[in-house]
Amino acid sequence: MLKNFKISTTERDVYAITDEVKSFVEESGVQEGICTITIPHTTAALTITSFWDPKGFEDLQDEICRLIPTRIDFKHQHDTPQDAAGHVKSSLLGAAMTLIVHEGKVLLGHSQGIYFLEFDGPRDREFFVSVVAG
Repeated sequence: MLKNFKISTTERDVYAITDEVKSFVEESGVQEGICTITIPHTTAALTITSFWDPKGFEDLQDEICRLIPTRIDFKHQHDTPQDAAGHVKSSLLGAAMTLIVHEGKVLLGHSQGIYFLEFDGPRDREFFVSVVAG
């Protein structure tokens, strides 16, 4: 089972997609299997992190930008320096993740959530979720 989700983003933001993923897994009826989430974008990424303190999302984006700052000396400047930095960030963090489905639910820790990270934006984005029994 595959579903396409749409989101509109702003620059350098973090979007919770946990509820959409959990609902789709339950809707699929799969009790034991795999859930794969993927994004077809080169300036965005996926991550799993704690949802307890929203300031943690700001820390996450701040640290990613500290490690990979937007600068004008990237060898590739596809559209803009921000776009080039987004490509590096996306490559390092990843555009897909696979989760275990057990007893009809995605296995996540009690304080874990699934997040879409925007490194460019604003953009109309999408992510895909696939659930396979197995």
